[in-house]
Amino acid sequence: MEIISQTNRTMLFEEINPEKMDLITLVGDVKGIDSLSDEKIKEINQYLLVKSFDEFLDKFSPTVYSFYNAANQKVMYTLKKPEGIQEDCISEIAIDQNNDFLKMLFTLIDTKRSQGITNVDFKFENLLDMISPKKVMDDIRQVRKEIHYLYGEYEKLDDGDPKKLDTGDKLNLMFEVASKNYNNVMAMLPLAIEDIKTRLLLGVNQDEGESEKLQIGTLSIGDNGELKIIEAPQNNSSELMVIEENSNYGLSTVFEEDYEAITESPSSYVKDLVVRTFSPLPAVKAEFDVETEVQNYNTYLEFYKNAKDEFVKTVKPLVEKLLGIKMYFDQYTTKNKGMQPSLLVTNTKLDMLVKSNNLPRLRTYLNTVNSKNDFTDTVWYGIVPALELEATGKMKVSRSRFKGNDKVAKQEGNTMESLSILLDTIKDYKVQVFFNFMAEEETTFNGIATAGIDRLIDKCSVLVRKDYSEFAIPCLPNFTIIPKDKSGVVIDARMYTTENGARLSKEKEDILKLWIEGVYVGASYVAAGIVSAYQCPEYLKESFRNVQRNYPGVRFDIEAGDHSLRAVTTMAKEISGFTNNIKDAINSRSFGFVFSSENAQLQDKDIKRITVYKARSLAMEEDGFDSIYKTQVSTYIERILRFQSGDFKHENIVRFFSNNPSSQKSKWLNDKGYVNSIIQDGDDIGYIIDEKTSTCQIDLVFNGNVKNLEVMITKGTSAVKA
Repeated sequence: MEIISQTNRTMLFEEINPEKMDLITLVGDVKGIDSLSDEKIKEINQYLLVKSFDEFLDKFSPTVYSFYNAANQKVMYTLKKPEGIQEDCISEIAIDQNNDFLKMLFTLIDTKRSQGITNVDFKFENLLDMISPKKVMDDIRQVRKEIHYLYGEYEKLDDGDPKKLDTGDKLNLMFEVASKNYNNVMAMLPLAIEDIKTRLLLGVNQDEGESEKLQIGTLSIGDNGELKIIEAPQNNSSELMVIEENSNYGLSTVFEEDYEAITESPSSYVKDLVVRTFSPLPAVKAEFDVETEVQNYNTYLEFYKNAKDEFVKTVKPLVEKLLGIKMYFDQYTTKNKGMQPSLLVTNTKLDMLVKSNNLPRLRTYLNTVNSKNDFTDTVWYGIVPALELEATGKMKVSRSRFKGNDKVAKQEGNTMESLSILLDTIKDYKVQVFFNFMAEEETTFNGIATAGIDRLIDKCSVLVRKDYSEFAIPCLPNFTIIPKDKSGVVIDARMYTTENGARLSKEKEDILKLWIEGVYVGASYVAAGIVSAYQCPEYLKESFRNVQRNYPGVRFDIEAGDHSLRAVTTMAKEISGFTNNIKDAINSRSFGFVFSSENAQLQDKDIKRITVYKARSLAMEEDGFDSIYKTQVSTYIERILRFQSGDFKHENIVRFFSNNPSSQKSKWLNDKGYVNSIIQDGDDIGYIIDEKTSTCQIDLVFNGNVKNLEVMITKGTSAVKA
């Protein structure tokens, strides 16, 4: 570990935010250049390298842009900043931990993980309503509670008190968050919807769901001892009924002033709405036209539902990428941080990166970080998600008798051509690439459990028996966050007027619902995540006793013994398991990096997480495909040998493999008994030097299977005998 301190730097070949820097731009023109400067590598790391999901959100600020179309009265969303539209007409929506859609998905993943139940039994609908106006309002009430508490503390303290100043800083921060929505009509809609409901349905009869005329009163005993409720005296002046010390009054004034100071085009309706939302007061009896309010409510609700529908459709591909990145980092579950996984995001589309004019830039970057004896920035893995998979042929329908799926343009993915160009380029730099087919219903556990994997094996056949095959790792199945058929979100019901006020409709056609159409995560993120995690000896130490802290997990074979039941993913089980036929098909070819959702036990405890079933690349062996660890051990040994032999000097190679107790080979042989030993029981390592061709052939033996590695020798002044 002193020579090679990390064996898990991963490169993500994906565009996240087109407005941010990308690898092509940062590398720049490389004509006549073999290597980038240290300053340039530092700059690339500054923009593109992340070591946690929070750092990723901070550096890449994933954003959705929205603008309004007056011609069709609709709100439009796009992932690319629209050109030709003035800046003040474009709203930027940050897709971060505070976004209600992302927050709902994180909560759903955590809940599913903690319950450990399969998709068929999981109550998705209980969490999906987190993006309804009611739940958005719940979040605001929590913020309101915190603001009121802090404001109360602030008012109690003397001016100049350091504690008062600290509290003021916290209040400023909370007001900043609240005020971001003043100019965002879309963000104010859930507030307006819930506000109207609160006011119109205050006297609602729970059984009937209908509001009755409401007069606030007080309970009293009359002159003759009768019990009655009399109407409370109302303050009909424009003054508010407040106690002088009531902090709400002070807060309402602050919110009024804040709204007027910040808002570009103030509206008295929105100002009142802001004050009512964040600082409700016992105010004068509000007179309002029920019919107008009901009409407003239905208009807002319809608009909100349609806008949310458009938003979800636009943001879903981006959100699936973000979930993938979060799942990559989530696999590293160790308390004692050691070799922490890191992600270098290219932030450019793969087809753009592999264009003939851009490929030299990628080569130059990899040549700089992967072809030197400094391994700090060496890239070991790559992730290529969303590989296009042709749809199966369907019979064309001449006439639609029933409502079927709308014909929507399929999400654009990466092509097999782009992947093969990438693999052919980076094989020289020994980068192992995890890739997955488009994450959709057909490629999930459910889809593969019913349709099998033959189609995916056939699709990968063009990558087999190539020089780069051992660096290509197909990952399957993809993960389901929300199944397509359980992705309905009830927004709310329409309202109508009655004699006494208003009521919510209970008719099915009046319940507004949007469909998310399923949310999925590519298997390559989780596969790269778990392999990156188990490179760290500290991670292995949490599940295994016999770990050598000086070695990375390059030789750790997750398929051996009960390793897969100890080093499990953080993903909850999805199905009850594959049928024996499908498992036989997977085992007969030993194809791919395959995840398993089987019932299993370890030391009498049920395993409720998804585990790794196979960890194979597309390199062919006599009995199927080869294990991914063999390629990494080969790469690791070559890099250690290059370093210790001074770029493969003849005499140093001989010393490296000698039987001398201080030689590297002897040290590895003496450390055989660990789960992450570089040479394990049944393994061996040998070499043959061909003086004529100045090559050294290294034979790595893994459980009887030989893997060859060839290096070019640098001639020294004298030969040394072993």
